Amino acid sequence: MIRNKRAFACAALALACLCGCASDTVSSTQHSVALVAKSTETEFWLSVFAGAEAAATEYNLKLNILGPETEEDYETQNQMVAQAVSEGAEALVFSAIDYENNADAIDRAASQGVKIVAIDSNVDSEAVSTYIGTDNYAAGQMAAQVALDRVEGELKVGIVNYDISSANGQERERGAVDTFTASGRAEITAVINTLAEAQHAQNDTAGLLQQYPEINVLLAFNEPTCVGAASAVEELGLSDTVFLVGFDSNVVTVDGLQEGSVDALIVQNPYAMGYLGVESAYKLLTGQGSGLERTVDTSTRIVDRNNIFTMDSQKALFAFEQRQN
Repeated sequence: MIRNKRAFACAALALACLCGCASDTVSSTQHSVALVAKSTETEFWLSVFAGAEAAATEYNLKLNILGPETEEDYETQNQMVAQAVSEGAEALVFSAIDYENNADAIDRAASQGVKIVAIDSNVDSEAVSTYIGTDNYAAGQMAAQVALDRVEGELKVGIVNYDISSANGQERERGAVDTFTASGRAEITAVINTLAEAQHAQNDTAGLLQQYPEINVLLAFNEPTCVGAASAVEELGLSDTVFLVGFDSNVVTVDGLQEGSVDALIVQNPYAMGYLGVESAYKLLTGQGSGLERTVDTSTRIVDRNNIFTMDSQKALFAFEQRQN
């Protein structure tokens, strides 16, 4: 992968200053860290990798980035964990596709002395030293509240979620459903789980909207499902009648936000997840792990047509990214 060098340099410099020039006290021993992601393709993960690379450079770490082709392939993730350990990784920065089915692989790695940091999506393992990511229940609440604040009358809600075994997707759904239920004026019409792949999500969302034409609010809980949902809304000519709240930033959904197929985005901070994940791995490997918090909540913000061109929203939407060749 090739970095956007100018953005990368600026980000690394800014983070170095914010951290008090941490590189002055970096260990002379180069430790090895593996980042095992859910995917290597989406804008979200490219931004995670950029943050991770910045931290690896600052802390003199050898960083290996791995991830399966699809966000449902937990078995390949497990194989990648084993591969990383066999190749000498001393710490893993890990985002679980499957909360339960990734646990044994993480436990085996930990039993060999490997330090474990979870980012984005947690795993069912006591070996995790710290979790860094979005408060997903609160993010689901935020998505629901946006719709409640901006859509009048009774809400007929459709939810487009991804893998049912993913902890963060399920937490987002639970937060949204609880908020809608408490409002007294929203009905959850249908919930679907689709592949975290835009075309598949588009087909499934189109089927949902055709089966339940009464839906006037649609939530999509990650980048690929949001891209697919937005494409379905536009293709069916429902931009004026369906209020779509999506997650994350992608050129398709940002365009949709301006053109009307998307009404609001819950934008996470993947760059921070990557940076803080690798930084935490370094601290664990150099005896500084006692000060780590068990959970670190990275920021989220709502971006809509009213604030899309503000400086803060532009920074959130167009985070530093590591680009593929």
